[in-house]
Amino acid sequence: MTDFKLRPFSTDITLPAIELTGQIDFQDRLLSIVYHLQGNLETLIIPSAHPTPSRKFALWESTCFEFFIGVPGNANYWEFNLSPAGDWNVFTLDDYRQGLQNELAFTALPLSIDRSATSLVLKSIVDLSKIFPAAPELELSVTAVIESSQHELSYWALTHPGTVADFHRRDSFVLKI
Repeated sequence: MTDFKLRPFSTDITLPAIELTGQIDFQDRLLSIVYHLQGNLETLIIPSAHPTPSRKFALWESTCFEFFIGVPGNANYWEFNLSPAGDWNVFTLDDYRQGLQNELAFTALPLSIDRSATSLVLKSIVDLSKIFPAAPELELSVTAVIESSQHELSYWALTHPGTVADFHRRDSFVLKI
């Protein structure tokens, strides 16, 4: 199991007083990811749980947990969006921000969400054998978009290598599994 801590991209907005950590585990091509959001969650906009979570587009327009996966040396990659509402999406891209389309290998993503006034824990286990029939080395980026109660978005990641927040940069896929 690998622990992680996400850092906000430096911006002119007032960042919420939160901490965003988690763990990743990868065994038998099952990726287990856990996000821990801690702090005064009343200062954030967190989508309410949906009774029937489903695949949704543009989850990144509000609080959303994300991760990106690619194979070293290949231009294509996958984007996973996990909403605290239980909604989700998986996209495949041909190259940097090109050819975005739903990844049809996934028809659901199991999400477990536990929320209190000061903590939100989101867990998912993803069967990567659906998109990687063989077991190549993979590189990951773990990210999140956090919306404040003033409707300002902050961007959180393991690293921010560019001059603007950009989760699609392959040089931010720093975890190797």
